[in-house]
Amino acid sequence: MSVPRAISRRSVLATALALAAGGVRAQGLASPRAATLDWAILETLLALGHPPVAATELVQFREVAVEPPVPPGVADLGLRGLPNLETLLLARPDIIFNSNFYAALEPRLARIAPVESFTLYVPGQAPYEPMLAMTRAIAARLGIPGAAEVLIARTQAGLDAQRERLTAVQRPVLAINFGDARHFRTFGFDSMIGEALARLGLANAWSGPTGYSATAPVGIETLARYPDAFVAAVAPHPPDAVAVFERSAFWHALPAVKAGRVLWLGSVDPFGALPSASRFARLLTEALVRAEGAGRG
Repeated sequence: MSVPRAISRRSVLATALALAAGGVRAQGLASPRAATLDWAILETLLALGHPPVAATELVQFREVAVEPPVPPGVADLGLRGLPNLETLLLARPDIIFNSNFYAALEPRLARIAPVESFTLYVPGQAPYEPMLAMTRAIAARLGIPGAAEVLIARTQAGLDAQRERLTAVQRPVLAINFGDARHFRTFGFDSMIGEALARLGLANAWSGPTGYSATAPVGIETLARYPDAFVAAVAPHPPDAVAVFERSAFWHALPAVKAGRVLWLGSVDPFGALPSASRFARLLTEALVRAEGAGRG
């Protein structure tokens, strides 16, 4: 018996609405198309094997965060605080993952797709457990919960292996990021870098207050207060600052510099998530092992 035309149309309409509400494309039960403004979320999506359709400041992300690599098909939305919403709309995301840093934009983002937001960095609170929770929540929303467990296990295994290599290191580490030749920012226990130091079994030389995980600007003369520490200088380094250091008598008189305990690390996003923690831990471990081998421990 033929189906009445009116019922057929209602069925088609109901099916279309169900597909739209569930974020399911016509080709089948594909994972939702995700977009984000936040770099910690961007690197998490990449590490989960689910690149977003759109994200922000990709040229700078590739230079600062470095890894995971961003596929060429990801649309660049421009500035994190002022994204191109037209480009975001054209990317057709099913979900936008956001962070508390860009919460003011959520009403506008929600006109394009549902928004789910996370908070990793809160002054005075260690961010590692929130990183784990965010990783699991994103993977669950994308329908790939096993990918989160793989990423978490891989991160922990790397930290454990690096910790074993650093058992002989007894000095604290002062991780810094230069703003210019006279100032830097440093990182407390409530930062990604502070968490990585703790999980490597290293003492964080900075015990002062922080604001959103970092303290800046700090005068370069402050380095003299940490004569026994390794100073881990995290890139990017301002080129003009490095040139000043090369000819600065004050710089060369600093205890860590005289003792050869300044470790020049590659670039890391200090406000990243698990991938950034892994990268920082790996770069720092390699630098400390080299320093120990050269007799500068």
